Amino acid sequence: MVTLNTNLDNLLHRGKVRDTYDLGDGYLLMVVTDRISAFDVVLPNGIPEKGKILSKISEFWFEKTSHIVANHFVSLADSVSDDFKPSIPSISKELAQQSMIVKRAERIDIECIIRGYLAGSSWNEYKADGTIFGEPAPAGLKEGDAFPNPIFTPTTKSEDTHDTNMPIEQVVNMVGEKLAKQLEETSLAIYKFAHDYAKERGIIIADTKMEFGLLNGELILIDELLTPDSSRFWESSTYQPGQSQPNYDKQFVRDWLNEAGWNHEPPSPELPEEIVNKTSERYSEAYTKLTGKQLN
Repeated sequence: MVTLNTNLDNLLHRGKVRDTYDLGDGYLLMVVTDRISAFDVVLPNGIPEKGKILSKISEFWFEKTSHIVANHFVSLADSVSDDFKPSIPSISKELAQQSMIVKRAERIDIECIIRGYLAGSSWNEYKADGTIFGEPAPAGLKEGDAFPNPIFTPTTKSEDTHDTNMPIEQVVNMVGEKLAKQLEETSLAIYKFAHDYAKERGIIIADTKMEFGLLNGELILIDELLTPDSSRFWESSTYQPGQSQPNYDKQFVRDWLNEAGWNHEPPSPELPEEIVNKTSERYSEAYTKLTGKQLN
């Protein structure tokens, strides 16, 4: 069974994966559905247990990184404390397991992307132009090469909802020099901490996307954190530059869509059952590797 759509009261926003509802008193219910997107298009079929896995991985990382920066996470909806004040809608146990209660913050309209390895759009740019995020890069780099230091490559959504690179000057113009520096330094600190932690457990976090907001003037993490949806997770034991890496993320889905000849414009083809099941298995493996726990 997959959850593709929800229909609760007080819907605030329906994203590609998350349906967000207003609980009042400064809190939100964020339902992480089983929808999956690729190339900014929501695919017609979902991935079993994906929402539950993403919620649990986000919970894990929000708690692990709280010493670096505060975040919006309060609890999963199936484990909320008895003294929590706002009323929570009556939802099934299954839906509660894939829903997060979070603090409502003022979202900063910047996606903070940290890249530790040459992959994805940065690899495509390098092959085409010899640059990385618009800057000249050394010749002879291979797909999957590690950068000497992780790089901050922020993006924002264009009018057609596709990701658009943001030069640092544009970030500064949007939020000011102080906050721009804080976004970069905080994103890098989280990535470096998580990369080292995950690598000891058999996963290389090649890159990841973070989102931030302001709550009472304080910078906090929002949305999801370091999940297979927002990151590239590679198998560390087989890591070898110069090839596509075995992974625990949705690159498996992207690869199938490209091989199927899809032009990245809606509507997308439906994923075969084999791809759906393998994607679910890989997400579950990532959760177990990172947390040491089995999904229950």
